[in-house]
Amino acid sequence: MQYQSSLEFAKAQDQKDPLRTYRDRFHFPSLGTAELAYFTGHSLGLQPKSVRAAVSLELDEWAKYGVEGHFHSTNPWYSYHERLTPAMAEIVGAKDSEVVCMNSLTTNIHLLFVSFYRPTASRYKIISEAKMFPSDRYMLETQVRFHGFDPDDAIIEVPPRAGESLIREEDILAAIESNADELAMVFFGGVNYLTGQLFDMQSLTKAAHAVGAIAGFDLAHAAGNVLLSLHEWDVDFAAWCSYKYLNSSPGNVGAIFVHERHGRNFDLPRFGGWWGHDKTTRFQMKNDFQPMEGADGWQLSNAPILGMSAAKASLDVFAEVGMAALRKKSEMLTGYLEYTVGLLADEFPDAEISVITPRDPDQRGCQLSIDIAGRERQLFDDMIAAGVIADFREPCIIRVAPVPLYNSFEDVFTFGKIMRKLLPK
Repeated sequence: MQYQSSLEFAKAQDQKDPLRTYRDRFHFPSLGTAELAYFTGHSLGLQPKSVRAAVSLELDEWAKYGVEGHFHSTNPWYSYHERLTPAMAEIVGAKDSEVVCMNSLTTNIHLLFVSFYRPTASRYKIISEAKMFPSDRYMLETQVRFHGFDPDDAIIEVPPRAGESLIREEDILAAIESNADELAMVFFGGVNYLTGQLFDMQSLTKAAHAVGAIAGFDLAHAAGNVLLSLHEWDVDFAAWCSYKYLNSSPGNVGAIFVHERHGRNFDLPRFGGWWGHDKTTRFQMKNDFQPMEGADGWQLSNAPILGMSAAKASLDVFAEVGMAALRKKSEMLTGYLEYTVGLLADEFPDAEISVITPRDPDQRGCQLSIDIAGRERQLFDDMIAAGVIADFREPCIIRVAPVPLYNSFEDVFTFGKIMRKLLPK
């Protein structure tokens, strides 16, 4: 596509956008500015307008039925989590039996590590990306310590090469090969939170399995953002949150993927809970934990209905649109942002503007991380005041995500317009 830096061009593209009407199904925040551009779906997605009615229904059912709502409400709470499974499984490219919504992200990863990180004296190392999200790093550190290992020895971080921002796949594969005899797991963020780099999860999974290691992923920045085929890629396990690209509400329930071959392995160690127990005998209240088949067998407690009702409202939208259509628009919209940032870099050379996210659309989602080396935090604060809601990371990396479900070409044009006013300051 030949991009143009004009309001007319942006509006024309929005008019041709087959997904343009979905924007009207979300609430946009108001900061009292004449123009507002929300680009923080990688941190917290916007609220679908259908959420209020969905949550209100469950509040009304609670008032009407009390505890009997578990079985007699419009959407019985006993099996409520099952209503989320088909859409969520479609988003990550999995079978329904391989996915369940439960708990929160880091809690879920810890629970999965109980099953999949089974270190021995000779095979205990974990390969991950350098500069992963802190909660993942903390999780890795505490897991290896729990098993009696030193994090500095057990965790192998693959960094970018000197002078580069991105991690080369050949360096990851080389690290796997060189640690083959000691490697227990390859664990990466599917999309790196800071740079927006999309890793080749299929390739990493294949390489991990070739040396006898497990492959797992944190998909917090990938689910609802990029095309995933977890079952086909033979991934062992994955976990993700639902409040970023999946728009489910702040801190809401997460989800897990467990490949079906593991879901059928009842000898696999795991922590047990009432909701993971065989549901046909759950209310017999007997001892002896019998996990359900599939990802459901990793559940602990009954579902948080109010949060899940908000998540279901958003997942209904994804089920309508489909990830293929979202991805198609995402590539065009992110391309327009990249074009706009390039113009700003040419117009304001003193600002030292560069994009540290991969330039290849196949190696990124909709996030662009913009390094503005010549500026500091004040620029970001000025952006917020002017109506651009993005995300800031030290020293001056601004993460901008034009989400295809509700962002527009005109939003991107507005971003460029506002930045042209701020950069000369």
